Amino acid sequence: MPNDFILAGVMGWPISQSRSPILHNYWINKYKLNGRYVPLAVRPERLTDAIRGLPALGFRGCNLTMPHKQMAMTMVDSLTDTAKRIGAVNCIVVGDDGKMSGTNNDGNGYVLSVQEVVPSWKPDTGPIAILGAGGAARAIIVAMLERGAKEIRLINRTYEKAEQLAKDFGAAIKPMRWEKRAGAIADVALLTNATNQGMTGKPPLDISLDKLSKQTIVSDLIYVPPETPFLAAARGRGNVTVNGLGMLLHQARPAFQAWFGVMPEITPDLRAAVMATFKS
Repeated sequence: MPNDFILAGVMGWPISQSRSPILHNYWINKYKLNGRYVPLAVRPERLTDAIRGLPALGFRGCNLTMPHKQMAMTMVDSLTDTAKRIGAVNCIVVGDDGKMSGTNNDGNGYVLSVQEVVPSWKPDTGPIAILGAGGAARAIIVAMLERGAKEIRLINRTYEKAEQLAKDFGAAIKPMRWEKRAGAIADVALLTNATNQGMTGKPPLDISLDKLSKQTIVSDLIYVPPETPFLAAARGRGNVTVNGLGMLLHQARPAFQAWFGVMPEITPDLRAAVMATFKS
């Protein structure tokens, strides 16, 4: 008989900052499941060994976080169309036959996190500005385009990277130079920080919000700390803000269902459990 103890985890390097074990183990306890979700500190040079070992160790799958999301694409047996478009995976599911499939729930999780705060917002509500052109930006772009976004302004320090994403994803992507960022965000419906600037241990995001409409929704993918200086500045001038915790929670739900067979709920108690891990 197969082992009915279900194992899943999150691979990254480093991994101690991840709150994924907190939320998945909260759900395991809540739904009285027999299993555990564990942090897996995996150096980049050992990623192939780690992923290939998942079926042998009895894992149902894992999440991937920095810096493994792109490399892991080459190590699974199949990819969803969304993962192919994004060019990265954040979730691996091990089938009963030991075959591994890769998907990416980040973009969908992001959209749901914004709609949780502003239910009336949709990707086609108005122009979207994204700061940064890395893997996180790609996930958001794909999710927005799949939901009808008509204009996404991509603002990056290296203009050529923004240009490349415009070539990859088409005419809806408008690459813009970093030095023009204050004006480029003035009239957007949604402004998103997809860089690591403002994360604990990193310098604050360097951007002026003086020209920004008070109606713009301002979001940050960062959740450590729960409110970055960027979000604090936006909130202080009256903008609705969305931090990265909602994206973390919403992208986790379909992964949990794939591994443990239950679609979990996001509740105030869960949020409190995760927030309790942040030091004041």
